[in-house]
Amino acid sequence: MSRRVRRRVLTRGKEKLDYSEIDESLSLDDRGVLDWTRLPDDTVIQLFSCLNYRDRASLSSTCRTWRTLGKSPCLWQALDLRFHKCDPASASSLVSRCENLHKLRFRGPDSVDAIINLQAKNLREISGDSCRKMTDATLSVLAARHESLECLMIGPDFCERISSDALKAVAICCPKLRKLRLSGMHEVDADAINALAKHCPKLTDIGFIDCRKVDETALGNVASVRFLSVAGTTHMKWHLISQHWSKLRDLVALDVSRTDITPTIISRFFSSSISLKVLCALNCPLLDTDPTYLSNKNHKGKVLLAFTTDILKGVSALFADTPMTSKTNCFLDWRNTKVKDGRTDEQPPGLDSFWLNQGTSLLLTFMQSPQEEVQERAATALATFVVIDDENACIDTGRAEAVMRDGGIRLLLDIARSWRDGLQSEAAKAIANLSVNANVAKAVADEGGINVLVNLVSSVNRMVAEEAAGGLWNLSVGDDHKGTIAEAGAVKALVDIIYKWSRSGGGDGVLERAAGALANLAADDGCSREVASAGGVQALVMLARTYKVEGVQEQAARALANLAAHGDSNTNNAAVGQEAGALEALLQLTRSTHDGVRQEAAGALWNLSFDDRNREAIAAAGGVEALVSLAQSCSGSSHGLQERAAGALWGLSVSETNSIAIGQEGGVAPLIALARSDAEDVHETAAGALWNLAFNPGNALRIVEEGGVPDLVHLCSSSVSKMARFMSALALAYMFDGRLDEIAVVGTSTESGSKSVNLDGFRRMAMKHIEAFLLTFSDPQAFAAAAASSAPTALTQITEAARIQEAGHLRCSGAEIGRFVLMLRNPSPILKGCAAFALLQI
Repeated sequence: MSRRVRRRVLTRGKEKLDYSEIDESLSLDDRGVLDWTRLPDDTVIQLFSCLNYRDRASLSSTCRTWRTLGKSPCLWQALDLRFHKCDPASASSLVSRCENLHKLRFRGPDSVDAIINLQAKNLREISGDSCRKMTDATLSVLAARHESLECLMIGPDFCERISSDALKAVAICCPKLRKLRLSGMHEVDADAINALAKHCPKLTDIGFIDCRKVDETALGNVASVRFLSVAGTTHMKWHLISQHWSKLRDLVALDVSRTDITPTIISRFFSSSISLKVLCALNCPLLDTDPTYLSNKNHKGKVLLAFTTDILKGVSALFADTPMTSKTNCFLDWRNTKVKDGRTDEQPPGLDSFWLNQGTSLLLTFMQSPQEEVQERAATALATFVVIDDENACIDTGRAEAVMRDGGIRLLLDIARSWRDGLQSEAAKAIANLSVNANVAKAVADEGGINVLVNLVSSVNRMVAEEAAGGLWNLSVGDDHKGTIAEAGAVKALVDIIYKWSRSGGGDGVLERAAGALANLAADDGCSREVASAGGVQALVMLARTYKVEGVQEQAARALANLAAHGDSNTNNAAVGQEAGALEALLQLTRSTHDGVRQEAAGALWNLSFDDRNREAIAAAGGVEALVSLAQSCSGSSHGLQERAAGALWGLSVSETNSIAIGQEGGVAPLIALARSDAEDVHETAAGALWNLAFNPGNALRIVEEGGVPDLVHLCSSSVSKMARFMSALALAYMFDGRLDEIAVVGTSTESGSKSVNLDGFRRMAMKHIEAFLLTFSDPQAFAAAAASSAPTALTQITEAARIQEAGHLRCSGAEIGRFVLMLRNPSPILKGCAAFALLQI
């Protein structure tokens, strides 16, 4: 028997009053705890209605009463499976709940078998997306098993494998059909359309979107149609259409967006169709380029919706006696939004103006609809239209800031707080995309968006977690919000979802975004400590070792590189190097075919090599061979990869043993090639590596033999980088300090065979340019004045003028300083000056 709230009647004078009486057993106990099992059934069901489908299904594992209530028909009238794994096993667990299921949404044709297994014979509405591989057989069986179907929508992906034969099967099997939307069919022939006209007398809403060919004449036979869309459909014979469709006495709305319709045909529709009230013609080139027609407001009382017309005003005119939210609901449901057509990657002329003038307001109005599906579509449209280049995370600043100015951030965050997975996912995606803009990111943070995303990132729904992690990734770019993100508990949440989704399939997107967010956070010293303490090092190394998806590998390596970049301020560098398998995994990633993966792995190894133990461990793990191979293979790659490849060799070459090994492995030639790069970062880093290598006479001879002297001379005299000039001068100084003469006389370089070299000529060239480099930092008049006054201030000014600011980051070892001191004893005044200049920089 259901527990109900009892009612008691009170008397006040002659007036009877009733009030609710709650069973005393429902009051709080001494600990302030309420016994939920004693709540009225209606209350429990209302609470359950706020749960997602996964949690509702999980109620069976609680108690018998809740298991029974969890199967209440009112909780299972609609089911959205787009964001859940849908297979026969999961379907069988839902069968007992789906007897009264009316509405179902799914993603992918593989879900259809599971849908059939639900045995939801009373299903009235089916909506599927990502169904490009759906076949005639699949659609026919779907229709045959659901004879009560009133609405069937498959798209926006092209349904190229669905033919008119399947459409005829739908018409025969589903006589109660009221709405039909299909996208991307090759051909919709007359037989299929006539079958719909014959067997589906209640069919009022038809959409053949992005189809290659539709029989225009046959569509004129569907007398019941009120809303018709042929958006994006090609090969339309407009002269036949205006003749036959004008006979459709109930046709109220027509969508011809993205077609080659002409102003003349539109005028004919307006003149000949008595019932037509609105014609939607967004992105119709022949119409948009006809200023004469667009300026003509005489549309016979009909409403034309185009980029250059006032859409909100037009919709308001259609529903003059209807509240604004209902107006937009009706319009969006019929139009199905531009984003659902799946063609948003095509940026039509005039879209910018449309977006800034009315598109933003239109979509934000939709987001305030009481219908959740309308809210979701509007959020999807916002997420899509602000993006210019998805590959490079580039968005349109004007569009993004228009959303912010009109209050869109708060609306999106409100939607993101919904219990519905679809709303959460699309709102989080929109927030993530908009947050690429720094001003919008600030607005998101100010409105409490970071906490919202941190809550969503722990969702059991993969798509929700993925989009929320993407939002944190974008918000963590730069230094403005890193601290706030960490304080909100994001670090632990991100580490947790890496472990969670690495154990289950299909979580690649979540892992890439989570690792990307951790990589951004790890660039901050304080946040990097938190990442390490939360187990981030182990999680990221696990991804680098075991995952084969390039996006995941790249972000995991980048995160490890950033964690290792704080060697002077925390112990993360050593911790990463000591984590089992970390160095081996990074070295393996340098052999990837993906430049981004190789670049981040090399960057991580470069940073790790600043630690003495890591440096030797990298070499012991085969680092010399791997990094020399990387340098040899990256000549045609990005400057970022070239810089990091040279940098990793530079880091390893600090050890003289490694320096010799690099030379013997063939590392000199690729470093000389990189030193020839026009990119400052590349040739500067290559010069640093050659500087370390040049101290060894064997390597010095290899540099000479490989033609490296002219390249170092060029850098010493011409690079815009003071550091590149400085390190080139040091490399030349080491090469020609006299030690090279000893091995050159013997005859040489055993690995490569002796090449004929003119050491005297190269020495003179080197000394000339070393001296010229030193003179650029000297001012004879200032020296003379300082010598005359002996004032400390004057001497300080001279030394400061001779310093290279960036040289302070070199962190020269004791052995390196010893080399400079030794060079002070060299008989060459130029080399003595070079040594003194180097010691001044330390």
